[in-house]
Amino acid sequence: MSEALVPQNGDSDQPQGGSDGHGHGTTKAALAVGAIGIVFGDIGTSPLYAFRETFVGPHPLALDKAHVLGVISLIFWSMTLVVAIQYVTILMRADNKGQGGSLALVALISRHIGRSRYGWLAVILGVFATSLFYGDSMITPAISVLSAVEGLTVVNHRLDRLVIPIALVLLIILFVLQKRGTAKVGALFAPVMIVYFTVIAGMGAWQIFQTPEILWALNPYHAVNFFVLDGTLAFLALGSVVLAVTGSEALYSDMGHFGRGPMRLSWFGFVMPCLLLNYFGQGAMVIGLPADQAAEAIQSPFFFLANEQWRLPLVFLATFATFIASQAVISGAFSITHQAIQMGFIPRLSIRHTSETEGGQIYIPVVNWALMVAVIILVLTFQNSSNLASAYGIAVTGAVTIDTLLMGVLFVGVWRWKWWMAAPVVAIFLIVDGAYFAANLAKVPDGGWFPLIVGLVAFTLLTTWARGRKLMRDRMSEVALPIEIFAKSAKNSATRVPGTAIFMASSTAGVPSALLHNIKHNKVLHERVVILTVDIADIPYVDPGERCEYHDLGDGFYRAVLHYGFMESTDVPAGLKSMERCGGEFDMMQTSFFLSRQTLLPSKKPAMPIWREKIFAWMLRNSATAMDFFKLPTNRVVELGSQVEI
Repeated sequence: MSEALVPQNGDSDQPQGGSDGHGHGTTKAALAVGAIGIVFGDIGTSPLYAFRETFVGPHPLALDKAHVLGVISLIFWSMTLVVAIQYVTILMRADNKGQGGSLALVALISRHIGRSRYGWLAVILGVFATSLFYGDSMITPAISVLSAVEGLTVVNHRLDRLVIPIALVLLIILFVLQKRGTAKVGALFAPVMIVYFTVIAGMGAWQIFQTPEILWALNPYHAVNFFVLDGTLAFLALGSVVLAVTGSEALYSDMGHFGRGPMRLSWFGFVMPCLLLNYFGQGAMVIGLPADQAAEAIQSPFFFLANEQWRLPLVFLATFATFIASQAVISGAFSITHQAIQMGFIPRLSIRHTSETEGGQIYIPVVNWALMVAVIILVLTFQNSSNLASAYGIAVTGAVTIDTLLMGVLFVGVWRWKWWMAAPVVAIFLIVDGAYFAANLAKVPDGGWFPLIVGLVAFTLLTTWARGRKLMRDRMSEVALPIEIFAKSAKNSATRVPGTAIFMASSTAGVPSALLHNIKHNKVLHERVVILTVDIADIPYVDPGERCEYHDLGDGFYRAVLHYGFMESTDVPAGLKSMERCGGEFDMMQTSFFLSRQTLLPSKKPAMPIWREKIFAWMLRNSATAMDFFKLPTNRVVELGSQVEI
């Protein structure tokens, strides 16, 4: 974990949840409706392809009653165990000051066991889960939009040649719109998704009414019987069944936007029943049709649920829903990147806020365009959603399995459960999640390699940056001069000039190199010299009353620290407004900011492999300037270079 992640005010060892509402007069019901539009798009669009892929994917199944009941039973119990119990019921209790997700969970665990013997392992697991998310965020828009547009071929098979061009145009529009933010479009999300869920539930309910025997799939016997009848194919089918629970990690990650209470209300009260009605309806339709018609319907069972005259409107509705689902995943990539930057795993990137009222609505250009290029390549390479399904799932199951391991650490290290209480619970989920992950490993030759490569590349970059950053700080600390000694020796050796000089420092000890270079070359000191460190805590938000701290070092020297949470924007000028105790107010027109920009030099004894050192140097050169990241006034910044070996 980054050095900046120092333990803050300790939490209780018992489960703590985010508030069930977010105040400001917003009702729980209103938040629950909002969550339907933002959070559940990914898992909500899975019926477009999940049931289909178990029968027409790389390992096709026979279209008989036993296999259909077995698959529907697996979908029902997977959704119950993984989504409803593991994530919505258990992990949503493990919030970090209201925030969820792998990185927030790691930060929570690190506060309790960070300095223990195995604390580093939890960090590595969390970073790898985050890395896998990037692979997922590339595949989700591609498979979702493609699967919806492919509904055109159900309306008219001659439209097949238009599927890829239409999908690409929609995806490009989606990414181009990101810089405008989601505030205005977001107002349409909830109504559209409510209509979507209501429609798919109604279609499924009608088929269940016609073929009620599908309800026998509620009995887990049929899932077990599936394995008894055809063990190998049943195991491989898990790789497609798991597509029904993709998006479960997003429920946990987005908890901070709506609160766990509203999200649970949305899930149990509306989304889960609608999804199950649709899945059961698809199964009922297939077993209720003659063999030849069932063989045709299984190619696109979601759209065959509708009467022929309603299929084109359904295509438009599903496309809009997948557009929303993709939007949520892309926004999630922005959010998790912002968290990783603040926690020291990714170099500074240009971040733009797209809303004046919602701090969480951000846009990161480099992430947006990288995702767009990857999605276009995926669509052109895999050509259809069925081929993409072979690449989908391994990143999700890998992240879910890691979350299960972290859940075990949470039980014992944070909630202080006895090991004999935690072990059976973790074992149950590990068997389920591990089985899904193992089944998805069979997809590696058919496309599963893609998210694994993306995950490994992202993991290498994240850990290289964290390691190189720590080595660079350690090296600079070794040669740093204590500020107390410097202040006493410098007060009479340099001319004092009017104004305030703020020297940004990554460490709260020693003299920043920019200050040493300034006095060496310019031979002047300002009347007020402030050495300022921005500290990112391992909690999402810092109490405004605890934002600032300062120490008067005498002779016009001050050491100051601005504390921010990993979900907050680091606006230094705004933070300085509340720090009037450092010898008076900060007038930006009378204040100069001095930054140090390091250049890496080759070391005779590098502290990490030379290839990683080159990657770190490249990341350092291409990171956004501190001036942009800290929102410093452009005409008040002086940047001084320094060289360092690691």
